Amino acid sequence: MDLSQFSGFLVFLTVFTMGFWLMIFLITFVIPYWLVGYFREAWKYRKEGRAVPKK
Repeated sequence: MDLSQFSGFLVFLTVFTMGFWLMIFLITFVIPYWLVGYFREAWKYRKEGRAVPKK
């Protein structure tokens, strides 16, 4: 393996691991945060007797 192949492999690993950790972050934090916020807001509007506003 020469230097250009090795550097290409390192770039691939860097991009792959960045994408992997971004996916883990989105699945474990961002998506549940959005869902909890939506359901909390829907609960609040349902409690007040109004429909959830359409955006």
